[in-house]
Amino acid sequence: MLTFFLVSGGSLWLLAELVLSLLEKMQTHEILRLLRLPELGDLGQFFRSLPATTLVSVGALAAVLAYWLTHRPKALQPPCDLLVQSEELEDGDGARRSVITRGPQLLTHYYDDARTMYQVFRRGLSISGNGPCLGFRKPKQPYQWLSYQEVADRAEFLGSGLLQHNCKAGTDQFVGVFAQNRPEWIIAELACYTYSMVVVPLYDTLGPGAIRYIINTADISTVIVDKPQKAALLLEHVERRETPGLRLIILMEPFEEALRERGQKSGVAVKSMQAVEDCGQENHRVPVPPRPDDLSIVCFTSGTTGNPKGAMLTHGNVVADFSGFLKVTEKVIFPRQDDVLISFLPLAHMFERVIQSVVYCHGGRVGFFQGDIRLLSDDMQALRPTIFPVVPRLLNRMYDKIFSQAGTALRRWLLEFAARRKQAEVRSGIIRNDSIWDELFFNKIQASLGGCVRMIVTGAAPASPTVLGFLRAALGCQVYEGYGQTECTAGCTFTTPGDWTSGHVGAPLPCNHIKLVDVEELSYWACRGEGEICVRGPNVFKGYLKDEDRTKEALDSDGWLHTGDIGKWLPTGTLKIIDRKKHIFKLAQGEYVAPEKIENIYSRSQPVAQVYVHGDSLKAFLVGIVVPDPEVLPSWAQKRGIEGTYAELCTNQDVKRAILDDMVRLGKESGLHSFEQVKAIHIHCDMFSVQNGLLTPTLKAKRPELREYFKKQIEELYSASM
Repeated sequence: MLTFFLVSGGSLWLLAELVLSLLEKMQTHEILRLLRLPELGDLGQFFRSLPATTLVSVGALAAVLAYWLTHRPKALQPPCDLLVQSEELEDGDGARRSVITRGPQLLTHYYDDARTMYQVFRRGLSISGNGPCLGFRKPKQPYQWLSYQEVADRAEFLGSGLLQHNCKAGTDQFVGVFAQNRPEWIIAELACYTYSMVVVPLYDTLGPGAIRYIINTADISTVIVDKPQKAALLLEHVERRETPGLRLIILMEPFEEALRERGQKSGVAVKSMQAVEDCGQENHRVPVPPRPDDLSIVCFTSGTTGNPKGAMLTHGNVVADFSGFLKVTEKVIFPRQDDVLISFLPLAHMFERVIQSVVYCHGGRVGFFQGDIRLLSDDMQALRPTIFPVVPRLLNRMYDKIFSQAGTALRRWLLEFAARRKQAEVRSGIIRNDSIWDELFFNKIQASLGGCVRMIVTGAAPASPTVLGFLRAALGCQVYEGYGQTECTAGCTFTTPGDWTSGHVGAPLPCNHIKLVDVEELSYWACRGEGEICVRGPNVFKGYLKDEDRTKEALDSDGWLHTGDIGKWLPTGTLKIIDRKKHIFKLAQGEYVAPEKIENIYSRSQPVAQVYVHGDSLKAFLVGIVVPDPEVLPSWAQKRGIEGTYAELCTNQDVKRAILDDMVRLGKESGLHSFEQVKAIHIHCDMFSVQNGLLTPTLKAKRPELREYFKKQIEELYSASM
């Protein structure tokens, strides 16, 4: 028996785990009774009467228990009472704050020497000892690194070069950056900050019309792009006289002389980034650092109707937001100089940029993916990151892939059993990746992420509690979820370390207060702990660029940001998102969708009388419920060679496909993005009406009721389309 116990460390761990599962909740006398041993007072006489072989067996079992007790993992200590994670302010109109910091003052910064984004990077430069900063790689090659000093020097050269090309040092100068994640993006950003200029990110999903609008609204004369194709797109706007103010395009990648000549004809200089840096090196200017209240970035959100909105964020906004994150996690998983972050989420969004700022502030490294999301796992295995920012959609893919590879029903059962054992540990505060379950089941999953991840941060859309719970166990690292929006820089709530429950978005960050206000039309009342989420603090933006009307809609006279999301306070002081005020929601990939706009387009389809477009923040696409027009459908179908009564046609698959094709056609003609198009529809015979409770007296769709009424059909549409 002793030989069996000592076969391997793994055997000891396995036995210890099994013993734990049986004995961890038992009292001493119960354990003795289970083992058929006498009470403690009789043990001496009992052991003297035992044969030698039995004593060896008992000694081996004692060794196993001693081994487990000495190696037993320690539970993480939360920074506050997890049953009271936020508290109501005195005379605060129901507003709540984090309990992690005491006192009336909200957190504005964490370090005295890092109050602007320029100072944040300089701090990283100082404490890193000129260590590696920005990493990139070519296919099947190891990562190459630019040091902190190289990045700082290139930023000064580029910034000086911009000044030589008619840019001005100061917050009145807006510079566009139109590129995928790469080191040059960060160098361009830092170049602007070095001379107090303002960064304006551009990105593809905005569409050419939106890019034109942003360039004109922000008076952008200079855009830094990565690829010649994007430069050509910008030149098309100039040639059509749509962006008359654009005068300089700077390219990160090589380009042909024809592109330069094309620009000259339109009065636009097309230059390489290296040439502008060389010019700046020859004509170096002394840095003009910004102040905390200075504008740092104008982040245009894609919006859902009308033109994009340019959220104006100061250096102080960004510093306050990531300082709140640091304060919450400081005693548990504080950033280190040896931390490595994998960058693949768009830098045009604040979620990614805030997380990166945390890394730079502590002298860590940021490695960029190759640009192809399909190669992300390969990049992570080469980089071996410790910090992994991610959106729920990718977590869902990981979860689905893990179980799809489980193979047999037995292997799936074993995987679920192992996950349950580790989830029990997680619930007790133990986070680790060295248990027997990791060795047997989860080490390959962890290795696919590089094997060194110690923190995952997810946001931008709601995460599935099932997926989050499983991955917290399987990945053996701390997984945090946050909630926020561009207008409060990125996050306003965050998971409290030690609270590994799901179904909520954490407690308020120490940099902001949160209150809920009544939404009468949806019957949400603050006195019941439900209502529209409002945020106030140093991380809240200054308004929308040149858009006073929409600024007044978002910011009230007391400085509260009205998010449009409906929240509910849970007994622990955490916040749960339960609805959307204006029925605008995010899909799993983080894209906003306005269903009413889409429905208005689809209702122009000849056979469609009514349509309800449904989206789920845990899904990546839309589905729809369509009620055909009884007077139009028969003749419309007959023209397509389909005969039948109205009821028969509503169940005909060819009719359904034809209606869907016509709706998608109208969507394309109206400029809908692919994520705004429904991927599947259900045909319903009966009209939505006031009588059946699906329309208001003013004949507006009652969306919560429609969602509940067609719950089964919606689930079937998603299941069939996966």
